Amino acid sequence: MYRVALIGSPNVGKSTIYNNLTKNHEHTGNWAGKTVSYTKGLCNYKNEVFEFVDLPGTYSLISKSKEEMIATDYIFDGDFDVAVVVCDATSLEKGLNLVLQTEEICHKVVMVVNLMDEAIKKELEIDLDLLEKRLGIKVVPTMARDKVGLDKILDAIREVQVKDYLDINYGILNKEIELACLDLKETNKNNKWLSLRLLENNEHYNNKINQNGYLTGASHLMEAKNNLQNVDVSLEIVGRINKLGKNILKNVVKKTKQNKTERKIDRILTSKIWGIPIMLLMLLVVFYITIVGANYPSDLLFKFFASLESKLINILEFIHLPSVIIHLLVDGVYKTLYWVVSVMLPPMMIFFPIFSFLEDLGVLPRIAFNMDKAFSKCEACGKQSLTMCMGIGCNAVGVTGARIIDSKRERLIAILTNVFMPCNGKFPTIIAIISIFMTSLNARFSSIVSALILTGFIALGILITFIVSFILAKTILKGEASSFTLELPPYRMPKIWDTLIYSIKNRAIFVLGRAVKVAMPAGVVIWLIANIKINNGSLASYLINFLEPIGLLLGVDGVVILAILMGFPANEIVIPAMLMLYLNSATLINLENNQFLYNILVSNGWTIKTALCFLMLMMFHFPCSTTLLTIKKETNSKYYTFLSFVIPSIVGVLLAITLNLIL
Repeated sequence: MYRVALIGSPNVGKSTIYNNLTKNHEHTGNWAGKTVSYTKGLCNYKNEVFEFVDLPGTYSLISKSKEEMIATDYIFDGDFDVAVVVCDATSLEKGLNLVLQTEEICHKVVMVVNLMDEAIKKELEIDLDLLEKRLGIKVVPTMARDKVGLDKILDAIREVQVKDYLDINYGILNKEIELACLDLKETNKNNKWLSLRLLENNEHYNNKINQNGYLTGASHLMEAKNNLQNVDVSLEIVGRINKLGKNILKNVVKKTKQNKTERKIDRILTSKIWGIPIMLLMLLVVFYITIVGANYPSDLLFKFFASLESKLINILEFIHLPSVIIHLLVDGVYKTLYWVVSVMLPPMMIFFPIFSFLEDLGVLPRIAFNMDKAFSKCEACGKQSLTMCMGIGCNAVGVTGARIIDSKRERLIAILTNVFMPCNGKFPTIIAIISIFMTSLNARFSSIVSALILTGFIALGILITFIVSFILAKTILKGEASSFTLELPPYRMPKIWDTLIYSIKNRAIFVLGRAVKVAMPAGVVIWLIANIKINNGSLASYLINFLEPIGLLLGVDGVVILAILMGFPANEIVIPAMLMLYLNSATLINLENNQFLYNILVSNGWTIKTALCFLMLMMFHFPCSTTLLTIKKETNSKYYTFLSFVIPSIVGVLLAITLNLIL
């Protein structure tokens, strides 16, 4: 069996090659560092087995970021036979630097030049034979999306020859490298490469070299470091590799012609004047399509699940379950479950495919580019804009997406502020309140107006994210903002079917499964609150009376506060919980239509002021239970998990009190 390490920078089609060869369906996103841990897959070819390891997208093996460290560690440890480095045919210099670095620590390397179709579109003529001759390794041209050239990769792996480690001339560093090597014992690693990591004071590899017992002394190393006190070792290393790469590429790329159309589109999408307005308009269109398109399937799902209610009761009675258990299971668990599914599934089936389409098309990285300066001023990382986009679908996904941020400080800022982007669970409630209090129920353009207002609330969430990020960066998470590379991939028309399958399977169904898991115990708790009697009054009534003063301070009432607390397992159940509490029902109440909700709320004293205060609390309150658990797992800290609960709650309370006082 051939064990193959698949490595490459983001957006070069590495994961597409992996998926096509192994028949797995890993996502081929356009965002830097999309894959944060490697995956394995098997491929059979000519009666032989190939085990591919898809490493995280990385620009360099001079480890700085988390993605680079994962990839470099795997390459350094050498638990494979062949390293396959995937490069972008339209940007060979960047990919070649990674090839050269890989050749420094690997004996068997294959270079794959992918996106040859894009090179043809840009009228690039690449002399692959000359490139192969100069590198001394196999160079394979491919068009991975069309599955062209993949068999040649497998043939190259089978035929690859062992060659010596690449010996790069590092100029003024050469003498000190030799000096540092005197403190290293002979290993099966490239001691020159190990010396470079020691000289550049790479803490991770300093520890790794010591732990493996490669370092026998320190006197020569210290002398070498003293000689280089006035030299930026890392800069010198990068400069020498770049210089070698440019020399190798001389006359390899013979003709270039920029794609003027793409340049014009980029000038508009990344414009200081038009970039942000276009981004907001795009959000408006997505929300409008989601709002209008989700109504009908939601109604059908409600009717379908409601029709099964009596049949479920008959089955439970047939097996002689006690009446109280039947009511708990049907009125508590089942109703909560089908509310969550009916409300969540339709908008997700619309939102996530559109979102994935924009991602694969190459539009979302441009949005992140537009927001980079704003985050820099907040002393946060521009990659945070990407985690915010993920958070619109699900805050838990946004939290895990923060792994793409290298700096721990900036990663924590992104995690603690991700909840300020309303997730898919909040959208139905926010949209319903906007529709009935801020637009006419029967207005011709009510959906457009609702989408406009919703976009405004998203913009408010972005503004709050900036403000809180800045405060965190100046207080409990002080530090210097780091630089980062944001890849702007070429525009590519996504494969609609693949995008649809991925977005439904890996996003919509995943998030729905998470919601269903927490909705089941939530249904039990909600039913108990509504049905436990204390002195002829329900537990719910006592809780409402207790919370009423707090609600009045915030511009709402005790019912709203209790309903939001009940929504801790899943935000989708806030409205049915409110209806249940207002109508003094023993079960969750289905929302028949917006007019029904409007009548109930107005009869209980709701006004436009109440609606606005409620929206502030709904937009900005503690994360759902799944997001909190994700934060605990990602940070491994009860302190930051607690902060993630407290910070948005404080923001929501302050905004609600402010609105209550000024309106």
